[in-house]
Amino acid sequence: MLQHFKFKPMFENNQLPGWDISFFYKYERITGEYHPDGSIVWKSKTPQDEETIKTMIHELMLYHVYD
Repeated sequence: MLQHFKFKPMFENNQLPGWDISFFYKYERITGEYHPDGSIVWKSKTPQDEETIKTMIHELMLYHVYD
């Protein structure tokens, strides 16, 4: 389970889509960039269970951003 999930626009005034994301997974802080096509570029090291985490992030972004 992801904890303390946060996202913020990458650009001022939302001029271009894209979000900086951060969260904790298994006591490790993970950061990345979430792009409009659903791709994720990890700023920290690639997390364990990457595919499971991507699925959770997509669900959270759908709920919070694309609602």
